Amino acid sequence: MTKVLFVCLGNICRSPLAEGILRSMAQQKGVDLEIDSCGTSNYHVGEQPDIRSIEVAKKHGIDISDLRGRQFTTSDFNKFDFIFVMDQSNYQNVVRLANSDEERNKVQLFLDYAPSYSNKEVPDPYYGGDEGFENVYRMLNEASENFLQSI
Repeated sequence: MTKVLFVCLGNICRSPLAEGILRSMAQQKGVDLEIDSCGTSNYHVGEQPDIRSIEVAKKHGIDISDLRGRQFTTSDFNKFDFIFVMDQSNYQNVVRLANSDEERNKVQLFLDYAPSYSNKEVPDPYYGGDEGFENVYRMLNEASENFLQSI
């Protein structure tokens, strides 16, 4: 079974939304994946996703309200086949913890799977309005579709 991990800063906005989108899409398409999300920081460990992420997911028929924040650990390199980060800062934070080229090679920007976006960073919508969360949803949805087609 392919195992996918999504990583953002706090694990309350982008990565839980990506987890929910890919999980829902994989279930609909009958693709067996193990999917999780986490943050590079410990700011929101144990917390629910941001209410705006929960609401945008719900608007699209996805429930992420049961997810809880956790922090990335080096053991995640052993557990996951793909480690998708949301931006360059997360990329640097995760790669810095890698102990080998094999571990480093698992880490990539998720928007590499979204060719219609020239900027490969998913913007953090935390300090913006609801439209930012909808925009992030669209980005993650496109990347999820393309990722599923690639495996």
